[in-house]
Amino acid sequence: MSAARRRPGGWAETARTIFYALLIALVVRTFAFEPFNIPSGSMVPTLLVGDYMFVSKYAYGYSRHSLPWGLPLFDGRVWAGDGPERGDVVVFKQPGNEKTDFVKRIIGLPGDTIQVTSGILTINGQPVERQRIEDYVTARGGISRSVPQYIETLPNGRSHPILESRGDDGFYDNTQEYVVPPAHYFAMGDNRDNSDDSRNLSAVGFIPADNLVGRAEILFFSSDGSARLWQVWRWPVAIRFSRLFDAIS
Repeated sequence: MSAARRRPGGWAETARTIFYALLIALVVRTFAFEPFNIPSGSMVPTLLVGDYMFVSKYAYGYSRHSLPWGLPLFDGRVWAGDGPERGDVVVFKQPGNEKTDFVKRIIGLPGDTIQVTSGILTINGQPVERQRIEDYVTARGGISRSVPQYIETLPNGRSHPILESRGDDGFYDNTQEYVVPPAHYFAMGDNRDNSDDSRNLSAVGFIPADNLVGRAEILFFSSDGSARLWQVWRWPVAIRFSRLFDAIS
């Protein structure tokens, strides 16, 4: 009798536990950290296709894009602080198509003048330092390819690698001069010749501060895509263990 009486209570307790777990996950996802995966190579070599990362939602405060489904419960940003710094890797909603998430690196702040000339980034009239390092080797379809790689150092001292797969004569290696409007940012991919970013005014352009979702912080998983979810025996080869828990900078 006692066991039979406890059974309904057991189901109710399980249901409550699941509800509270989902509620906690929703609160964490909304206000603290949200997971994202990398579907394209625009941020290679910093981020690879198949990387999974946590993005801090609190880094730049909150807008409606911090909420599930972008619910328009309020306008602007709250607790915004100083906003992104040059060199931050951020997730943002594509301007004009807020259903699409982009991940790029912040290059220009409000009021900055940005231009690329023969592959050299210029910020406020000053060429950004770029140092050639060893080629980045990619492998696709069993074919290896070496891509020119540089370390770029922004005016605030933040350094990061960039790739120039087409040398300094790619489509976006010679641009117009951009003046970043107030409350907007200018972002570029580290894979400079394979990134649709703020240099393309018709597709991305300047990023409104309200479109920022958060700052990319750390990788928590990475797979090269060679194993499907059910192919457990291939996981040890497919998982990029060396990238797990790497900080994103």
